[in-house]
Amino acid sequence: MLDNHHRYWEIDFLRGIAIVMMIIYHIIFNLNFFNVYNFNLQSLSFKLFLYPIGTTFLLLVGISLTLSYNKSKKDLTKNQLIKKFIFRGLKIFFLGLIITFVTFFYLGKGFVIFGVLHCIGISIILSILFIRFRFLNLFLGIIFVIFGVILRFMTFDFYYFLWIGFIPRNFYTVDYFPLLPWFGVILFGIGVGNIFYPDYKRIFKIPDFSNYKIVKFFDFLGRKSLIIYFLHQPIIIFLIQLFSILN
Repeated sequence: MLDNHHRYWEIDFLRGIAIVMMIIYHIIFNLNFFNVYNFNLQSLSFKLFLYPIGTTFLLLVGISLTLSYNKSKKDLTKNQLIKKFIFRGLKIFFLGLIITFVTFFYLGKGFVIFGVLHCIGISIILSILFIRFRFLNLFLGIIFVIFGVILRFMTFDFYYFLWIGFIPRNFYTVDYFPLLPWFGVILFGIGVGNIFYPDYKRIFKIPDFSNYKIVKFFDFLGRKSLIIYFLHQPIIIFLIQLFSILN
């Protein structure tokens, strides 16, 4: 029997890899943004590197939500679970608002209106309605992703549904994760989590690599992913500007 403090090393490990890939992406993006080194950010190879990062990260958000739900429902009432998810969602959304505030004054044009933290925060709250389902979430996830991809080829004359995925004309931001398609990815992750980790139990067997040093390293990054995400950009920007001054 698993105790309530058990964590599945493979989830943290994959999240840690996604975090490292994200840091690499932001280093490349910032070097390009501050004209330190020019990269072709629109190239196929770069996009093939970029999209799996967000997809993996948000898929794991969905899986982690099921683990949290299935672990907590043993000790909490339904109302307590709802409050827990709402509070967690609002907390992450608030961190997203801090990024909006900072980028508005630091970047001006291109500031983050609805980035990945905004998306995760709202998605956690919305997930309350879907957290119990398995195959329905797989189906809805695919549908939401398809609609989100279709919307990427369209523009609109209004801003108020920007957070859903209706992109205004001439819209530009350095970080944009609308609910369509990304909430679909999270829903798919919830479905996967409920299928393969029902009642907080892994139904498949894999070797235990959790004691390997490299795995421990990525597991640590995965467990601290929110803090790393929130702090890594200011650190990268500071180091790039310091390097520019010294050279």
